Amino acid sequence: MPDTSSNTLVLYDGVCGLCNGLNQFLLKRDRKDHFRFASLQSEFAASLLKWYDINPVDLDTVYVVADYGQPSQRLLSRSNAILHVLGRLGGVWGLLRVGEVLPKSLRDALYNVVASNRYRVFGKYDVCLMPEERYRRKFLDLVAPLRQD
Repeated sequence: MPDTSSNTLVLYDGVCGLCNGLNQFLLKRDRKDHFRFASLQSEFAASLLKWYDINPVDLDTVYVVADYGQPSQRLLSRSNAILHVLGRLGGVWGLLRVGEVLPKSLRDALYNVVASNRYRVFGKYDVCLMPEERYRRKFLDLVAPLRQD
């Protein structure tokens, strides 16, 4: 079982080209091993979302579980999720968190425009993609049971 002491869990649409692109972007830049992933289509993600009283068949957003497995664990969605992930990357990517100065309603409206067009622009796979072997341990829906501590 991977150490979850400082993990950020990204729950993504496994058939979305944009979402899979985000995962690849994060995997290549995750120098401090912060990120873990699970497809929204997995039983793992469905159980976790039900725990937060979120409909698990709603695939219109990326969710981030900040501080996964810790008492401070919390669920973020839409623009808050993306800004949190960028902040966790640090460096120049962390500077993009300046977007937090914009009202959440405006940020989420922009997010929704991208989300509603993501399949048309970035494509859609027939099945969830399997991660490369070297990254497989980071995909909790493939390696770990659900923790609800």
